[in-house]
Amino acid sequence: MRLSSTFALYIGRQFLIWFAAGLSSLLALVYLLDTVELLRRAANRPEATFDIVVTMGLLKLPEIGQEVFPFVVLFAAMYTFWRLTRTHELVVARASGISVWQFTAPVLAWAAIIGMVLVTVLNPIFAAMLTRYERMENRYLRGQTSSLDVGRSGIWLTQLTPEGAYRIHAESVVPGTLELRRVMVLLSVPGQRLSARLDAASAELVPGYWNLTEVWYNKPGVSAQFLARYQLPTDLTEQRIQDSFASPDTLSFWELPTFIRTLELTGLSPVRHRLHWHSLLAQPVLYAAMVLLAAAFSLRQMRGGGTLTLVGAGIVTALLLFIVKDVIMALGMSGSVPVLLAAWAPAGVTVLLSVAALLHTEDG
Repeated sequence: MRLSSTFALYIGRQFLIWFAAGLSSLLALVYLLDTVELLRRAANRPEATFDIVVTMGLLKLPEIGQEVFPFVVLFAAMYTFWRLTRTHELVVARASGISVWQFTAPVLAWAAIIGMVLVTVLNPIFAAMLTRYERMENRYLRGQTSSLDVGRSGIWLTQLTPEGAYRIHAESVVPGTLELRRVMVLLSVPGQRLSARLDAASAELVPGYWNLTEVWYNKPGVSAQFLARYQLPTDLTEQRIQDSFASPDTLSFWELPTFIRTLELTGLSPVRHRLHWHSLLAQPVLYAAMVLLAAAFSLRQMRGGGTLTLVGAGIVTALLLFIVKDVIMALGMSGSVPVLLAAWAPAGVTVLLSVAALLHTEDG
């Protein structure tokens, strides 16, 4: 028997209602806890006022929100199926010849749509919010004085010092190192836009300074001077430079492919950003997998009882899935596992296992 459009809309509406309720509740709780943590971090920083902390909490909310989205989909689907079973609506549907695949289809469709909207529409907005949050965090909570920007023209690194500031531009980086090639340094002092310019063949970061080689030192009103080596003081370390990279979360889904190609051209590793991009592509499949997982656990209780046990088993299984997902993602970032496998395996394996469980319990 074919599932009527009215019943399909009814099931889909039930799922959307519980999804919105669950998401609102979790985000409110996350915002409260995260704001308290930001207030603790800002306790010794007078420039971080209460208004700034509240704004930072709102800006950071999408970052954590995207992590809880799959769980909200799971809980909403699980509660929807459990409630429809408890009110005997699914019992009547099955008695009329509607299969489990038909009445899970509306929820699957809405979960996939939510995933696609999140990735293509909301993700660019969330990325912009997170970018602003990280800038405010660096300014008010971390007090960082350096930043690294990667663009099509190469790498720009900004360093603030008590004597002024300088900006380093490099066309490329030697892969696997922090040796910059074809370097230009713009020096400035407080109150002046530019005090000197350095053009070097390379620059290597060593503890306490940049070691520039084959340097032309240019200063307004003074003839250019050639120096075999020049030491540019810095408090940067390799870890701090890596931390100042634009994190994948601060780049929208549409910007990531271009940024990945730019990283490849400049000699920097794009693995982290490529993995994030593929994980975004896999989001709709992951949300559909959460629906199938919910159905596999929440629909079984109507035959043998034990609702709480089966629902709890579903939640534990989802937690284990996300622990495994984080492990696989870490292996992907380290290069131990191919990017495609690391990004798509959790969603794909969950779909296959859930379908197998439903086939076993529903179709014999």
